[in-house]
Formats: sequence, structure tokens, C-alpha cells
Amino acid sequence: MYRLFLCFFLIILVIFGKAYGIENKILFKIDNKIITSIDISNEINYLTSLNKNILELENEKIFEIAKNSLIKEKMKEIELLKVVKEIDINETDFNNLILPLYIKNGINSIDELKQYFILNTIDIKVVKRKIAINAIWNQMIYQKFSQNLNINREEIRKDLLQNDKQKEFLLSEILFELKENEKVSEKFELIKNTIYEKGFIDAAMIYSISDTSKTGGELGWVKEKSINPKIMKKVLSLNEGEFSNPITLPGGFLILKVNQIRESSIELDIENEIEKVVKGKINAQLNQFSNIYLNKIRKDIVINEL
Repeated sequence: MYRLFLCFFLIILVIFGKAYGIENKILFKIDNKIITSIDISNEINYLTSLNKNILELENEKIFEIAKNSLIKEKMKEIELLKVVKEIDINETDFNNLILPLYIKNGINSIDELKQYFILNTIDIKVVKRKIAINAIWNQMIYQKFSQNLNINREEIRKDLLQNDKQKEFLLSEILFELKENEKVSEKFELIKNTIYEKGFIDAAMIYSISDTSKTGGELGWVKEKSINPKIMKKVLSLNEGEFSNPITLPGGFLILKVNQIRESSIELDIENEIEKVVKGKINAQLNQFSNIYLNKIRKDIVINEL
């Protein structure tokens, strides 16, 4: 009952943009890190600024999304502080990383973004900390797993040279994992029902453990050659608007939705085209390693609800 009341109260604060009037209580403890009611309120504000669709969900769902997002962030922070003295990012890197997240909202400059944050009662220092945690986390994942990346540039070159066009897919994803005693079929049925009732975006925000859940699972346009062949077979079997059955990955189970399909010409600069494909493959593999590593450290982290 307390959780439902708190969630309702937080949503009211978000809707009216008022951070005062709420008692700052400790709700969760993740090892030596805490999550407070103000943290939850700030997280809802931040997530809403990225994806307004979140406010269409039930209050309890919004609370859970914000809570899970913060727990994942605290887990990353705890692990990072074992290898770095401080978590920070310079202004230039912050600007380069934050602006692309808001371009779809019509924001094209840092000055516009700062005004947007003011209007939405978002603390830029809180956001900068979040961006720093993710940036340094990604660096650490690359350092740990770069030797495990499986990229065959010659095979990519050969594939690209065989055709002057390639397919591109506008994809969305839901990456889910199973809790104790859960079955894939039952979890997929639950997710599927949510997709049919509320839409893929809402289902991604509720169930996906991927960082893309913040934006409703959006992956953007992905080149055919950038996709793992195993996954590509599933994608090619889908028409626009359809989603796949769960695809087993090392970091969980993946549901992909094909929003749109187009054909693009391969650039004359083949080396540049190869780099684009390589970058896509590297990002996909590193995301898998990141999820695997998070699941590993989760086992050693104590999470208490207070």
C-alpha cells in the first residue's frame, strides 16, 4: 500500500513539476548506496524527458521502471568505484553524449537542452552523473571484453562488394531475463499480451533490461550486415510491424520488432561503409557482454528494500 501511495504521490509531483513537498525517505539500499524517494522522483522526471510514453503507464509500473533503472545504475557505480577513483566526465564529452538523446525532441543545441531541463525540473548535475557512469562503464566493458569481440572485416568487405545495395531495418527490442522458476514460454506470453494491449513501446519499458528500455526499446536504423547472422534470419522472416519469438542470447532473451524496412545504396567509399558495419557489430556484442557482466555482479550485491 505504501508503494502505491508513494508512486501516486511521485507522479503528481512529476506532472506538476514540483520537487518540494515530498519527504525524502530512504527506500532501497544497494550495498552501501541508497535510493531515496527524491531519487525516484528525479528518475521519473529524467525518464519522462527521454520518453513521454512512460506517463501512459500505471503508477506502479512507472515506479518499478524508475526503481529498476536506479538499481542498475547503482550496481554500475559500485563496480566502477572498484577500479576508478572518481566518476566524472568533461563538459565536451558530456555534451557530445547527451545531445543525441534529445534530438528527436527537437532539441539541437546544448543551450536548448539546458532550457528544456529547466522547464522539466531536471537537475543537469544528476544527468551528468548518469552519463558519466554509463560512459565509464562502457569503457570498462570494452577493456574487459575487447579481446572477445568477433569481427571479420574481410568477410564484411566481401559481402559489401557483392552487392551495391543493402537492406536497413528500423528495429525495436525487448531484452528480457528469467527470474527463478520462470519459463520462457510463460514470460513471452506475458510480454506478448502487454504488446497487444498497450503496444511494443510500453512493453519494452516494463520488461526490457536493455538500456534502450528508456526510449521504448528503440534501436534505430540498423544495416543488414551489422546484424548477427543468427538474428538476421529471424529479422528477414518478419514483415513491417511484426515482432519475433524470443531469440536466445548469452545475456537473456531477445524480442525484435521490425518497424520499417528500406533499401540503401552502399557508399562508394567502401572503407567507410565497412567501418559503419564494424561499429554496429561491436556495439551489439559489447551490449551483450555488458548484460552478462551486470548479471554476474548482481549475485554479489545485496539489495534491501527499507
